[in-house]
Amino acid sequence: MSVNRIIISRTDSIGDVMLTLPMCVWLKNNIPGVELIYLGKNYTKPVVDCFSVIDEFVDWNRIETLPTSQRIEALHELHASAIIHVFPNKEIATLAKKAKIPMRVGTSHRTFHLLTCSHRLNFTRKSSPLHESQLNFELLRPFGLLDIPSLESISEMVSAFQPKAVELPGTVVEKLSEASKTIVLHPKSQGSAVEWPMKSYAELAINLADTGYTVFFTGTEKEGELFRKDLPNHPQIVDLSGTMTLEQLIVFISKVQNLVACSTGPLHIAGFLGVRTIGLFSPRKPIHPGRWKALGPNVSILVNDPECPTCKKKKACDCIQSISVERVLGEIA
Repeated sequence: MSVNRIIISRTDSIGDVMLTLPMCVWLKNNIPGVELIYLGKNYTKPVVDCFSVIDEFVDWNRIETLPTSQRIEALHELHASAIIHVFPNKEIATLAKKAKIPMRVGTSHRTFHLLTCSHRLNFTRKSSPLHESQLNFELLRPFGLLDIPSLESISEMVSAFQPKAVELPGTVVEKLSEASKTIVLHPKSQGSAVEWPMKSYAELAINLADTGYTVFFTGTEKEGELFRKDLPNHPQIVDLSGTMTLEQLIVFISKVQNLVACSTGPLHIAGFLGVRTIGLFSPRKPIHPGRWKALGPNVSILVNDPECPTCKKKKACDCIQSISVERVLGEIA
C-alpha cells in the first residue's frame, strides 16, 4: 500500500508533543513525498507550527465538538492513508476506523485497539528503559523502522524546530536589551511533575541576580498567582508570568542563555532551541529523567540521589527538594 499522508495523533500536553516530533523527521526522511498531519489539542498548535517537518495541524478540540457523523467526515476528508495513535484515544481510534483510514497503528496494550487498529505493536512504556521519544519510534516499525535510534541521533533531529517571527511585548524587549546575562526560571508544571520548592527558586534567583544575571520567572497567569508572593524583591528579578502567549514564550526562550525547570513543556522547548537547559527531576519511575529528559545539544539533568530507596520502590517521594541551589548554580553557563 502506498503511504502518502499520515496523521500523527497526540492529543496531550506540550512536553509530550515535543517528544513526538522527532519520529516525524524519520517519516519524512524514509517515505519519499509523505505529508504529515498532526492531530492535537489547539493549545499545542504553536509548538507544532515551529517544526517545519509537519505539513498540517488539525485541531482536535474543534473536531470533538461536532456531531459523530461530522467527526468521521472530518477525518475522512483528510485523505490519510495511515494514522499513528501515539497517545491512545478510544474515540479517535474508533473514528479513524469508521473513516476508513487504511493503516491504523497503535499499541497492543489498549483493549480498544484490538477492534480499531490494523497494526498493533507489543511494547510497554512504564517498565521500559527507553526514553519517551525512543518509545514513540516503536510505532514506526510498520513503516520499515528496524532499530530504535539512539538518544544522540534523536537529539540531532530537533534542529527542525525554529520559533516563528512573533513580536514580544515591549517591556520584555526592553528587559532583554538591558541584560548581559539571562536566565529563565519556570517553577511550576501544571501538576505534570514533581516540583523543586519555590524557596529554592527564590534563593537561586537572588544568587544569580547578585552576580549580574537578569532572572526571568515565567508561567501562566494561574501559576503566577501561586508563586508571585514568594518572589524576591530585586531589580534584576523580573516576573513575566501571564504576560506572553505560547508563541511569544517560545521566541522569548530562544533569546535567553539559560533555563531551569522541572519536567514540563518549557524545559523541552529550551532543549530543542539549544538554550542551556537544566532539568530538575525525581529518579522515580516512570517520571524519571531516563524517560522524560529534554532533548537537545545543551541539556543537563539533576536528581538528588539516583539511588533514592523510596523512589526505587516507586513510592511518592520529595527527594527533589533536596537538590541544592549550589548544584544548580554549578550547571549554569
